[in-house]
Amino acid sequence: MSAADVATDWATYAPVVVGCAGQQLTAEERVLFGVRKPLGLILFARNIDNPAQVRALIADFRGVVGNPLAPVLIDQEGGRVARLKPPHWPKFPAGAVFGQLYRRDRKAGEEAAYLNYRAIGAELAALGIDVDCAPVADLPVEGAHDVIGDRAYGRDAETVIAIGRAVMRGLHDAGVLPVIKHIPGHGRSHTDSHLDLPVVDTDRATLERSDFEPFVALRDAPGIKPWAMTAHIVYAALDATLPATLSPRVIGDVIRGQIGFDGVLISDDLTMKALKGTPAETGVASLRAGCDLVLHCSGDLPEMQALFAALPAMTEAAARRVALARAGLPAQARPFTETDRARLAELLLSVAA
Repeated sequence: MSAADVATDWATYAPVVVGCAGQQLTAEERVLFGVRKPLGLILFARNIDNPAQVRALIADFRGVVGNPLAPVLIDQEGGRVARLKPPHWPKFPAGAVFGQLYRRDRKAGEEAAYLNYRAIGAELAALGIDVDCAPVADLPVEGAHDVIGDRAYGRDAETVIAIGRAVMRGLHDAGVLPVIKHIPGHGRSHTDSHLDLPVVDTDRATLERSDFEPFVALRDAPGIKPWAMTAHIVYAALDATLPATLSPRVIGDVIRGQIGFDGVLISDDLTMKALKGTPAETGVASLRAGCDLVLHCSGDLPEMQALFAALPAMTEAAARRVALARAGLPAQARPFTETDRARLAELLLSVAA
């Protein structure tokens, strides 16, 4: 643990990760973030041009909030969910590729996933990004909406667990925290939660022996303190009314209880249409339900102003979890070498063969 880790009082920051509107902070964002001090920042394609610009944006945000360790998040899964793209960054394959290789050769699948996400982690760390919203631990079922689709590593728990562990190790060894998503499982949704509220009516016993299994296995990978992201889904067998993000029953009894996840729990984006109400309303409800942090991605300034005005202070438990996760990162990241790159290319070539 560095001196900066010890000195950081995480409880003084607002329990929210925000987006910003463009490739530089606006004057209004600088004032808002400087006064309200969000815990972290999440980046999207609208925020990204080239490496120097991204590094400058991140440094500016951290300077404005007064925290050199402020978490900076991104969705860099590979495949269709990638905010960093050519020509400045490599194109990485979708998660399903690693499950496909694993089913043919378990060791090769795990090695490829590990190397791939170490490569992704190295790209992120070079920019100052230290949290990646991966692995995807969802188990898609036949007929489910394609919002997960090839982002998933497989349709069976064994494959998802094995590849998910390799993804987490790869990111962690590169100095990047993984975020397991979407707890307690998005694979049965017939609706895209970006557009509407999905309802899953599967019985609890089936959920326990399938959907929950990857999250149970990944909650405490050796030496890694991952974050996890909630699903904006109603699970009728768990809470017939509220989506997991807003449900004290799902978060307390299932995510914290049965699944046993005790790391940083962050909501999925509050601006997704699955949640009814303003981000200020759903943000407060998410924290009351048991989330440690909430996520607001749009960069909409009036929404952020209202959200900050409504949010309570970060809890001591949430601050402790943030500190433990950050302190668990290696003191020195493992470099991604040309030998590693050649080996990864060889393994990926074998998938197409």
